Amino acid sequence: MKTRLLPAAAAVAATFFPLLLAAPAHATNGYFSHGYGIKAIGMAGAGIALPQDAIAAAINPAGMAILGNRIDFGLNWFRPTRESQLVGSPAPINGTYNGNETENFFIPEFGYNQMLNSTMSLGVSVYGNGGMNTDYKTAFPLFGTTRPGVDLSQLFIAPTFGYKIAPDHAVGVSLNLAYQRFKAHGLENFTAPSGPQRFSAFPGNVTDQGYDDSYGYGLRIGYVGQLAPNFALGVTYQTETKMSDFDTYKGLFAEEGGFDSPANYGIGVAFKPTADLTVAFDVIRIEYSKVRSVNNPLLPNLFQAPLGTGGGAGFAWQDVTAYKLGVQYAVSPQLTVRGGYNHGEQPIPANETFFNVLAPGVVEDHWTLGATWTLANKSEISFAFMYAPTVTVTGVNSIPAPFGGGNVNLRMRQMSFGVAYGWSF
Repeated sequence: MKTRLLPAAAAVAATFFPLLLAAPAHATNGYFSHGYGIKAIGMAGAGIALPQDAIAAAINPAGMAILGNRIDFGLNWFRPTRESQLVGSPAPINGTYNGNETENFFIPEFGYNQMLNSTMSLGVSVYGNGGMNTDYKTAFPLFGTTRPGVDLSQLFIAPTFGYKIAPDHAVGVSLNLAYQRFKAHGLENFTAPSGPQRFSAFPGNVTDQGYDDSYGYGLRIGYVGQLAPNFALGVTYQTETKMSDFDTYKGLFAEEGGFDSPANYGIGVAFKPTADLTVAFDVIRIEYSKVRSVNNPLLPNLFQAPLGTGGGAGFAWQDVTAYKLGVQYAVSPQLTVRGGYNHGEQPIPANETFFNVLAPGVVEDHWTLGATWTLANKSEISFAFMYAPTVTVTGVNSIPAPFGGGNVNLRMRQMSFGVAYGWSF
């Protein structure tokens, strides 16, 4: 049976890959997702010490050795609302700019895990790691004469090995094989080839170049263990994922198109006060500050180092710490319900809102609900809903004087609904 399931799993993964490549994962802790796997999403992303499906390697690869033999696949509908408000400009361009020309996104996920023996597992988790999309309905005059926007999506394929070092303790490692693609449009004002307003070292590689692809790799390691009959602990660390450059956009991103995926690490606990109730809590740290194209500030860089160079202007994103609290309750052998709350401080300083018209990832609070229904054949259908209420970041001296001064205010809210089907074998 196992030899039949492995080719089937590969076929399902091959079917899902094109969908993942086409679907930006509009993430919510910065540009990372607030959770991976529909069950964890229903618990606000908590899962470092609570593996529940074969997407677990995206959170903590050690969980795969605890899961046993399992297949999962799901689809998450995501709807972000993005807008920017221009205020205080001397030109007659003040007003609100709608970034929602593209409104709905669909993000698949797939996982397969198989025990090689009683202590070792081998599996793969396939998921959208993060991304960002803005697609403005009108031109933003300070950027150019056409509609501006960006589209960044990241796909991770994580072959994973798990090992039980004791009956209730496991370690794991994932080789993160990463693919990302990016395009930008409507940034004509940053493409002047020469003169006092020459902003880019490569003005022909700033905007309107279609999609460019980038590939890379990294590692995630983890541990999960049952420290007491009702208490589990997990820890995880993901290295910075080194990506090839976006050559087509080497005049926009620092280091001639560099856009690595930042390192992140976390710790989590899962506690069972009763046989039917589980409480999970994770803390995750994402190191955006280690990636120059993400962390470099707009000023004074924009007027001291051209875009595309090591010191070129970026989005000035700061590191993010996310706190994830999830609860699940087994109502019956067939029905489990979930809820959660996730908070991560948004990464954009108030004086850096201008460039972040393209990447207004400012939501902070995420409220989630979820449920799993076990069918007669022991397979499962799971659901998860997430709502992130509106956050507004009011700009403070955010528009450089040569662009007319004034401020940009950023606003975003999000919601998602996902469904997954999985079974153990």
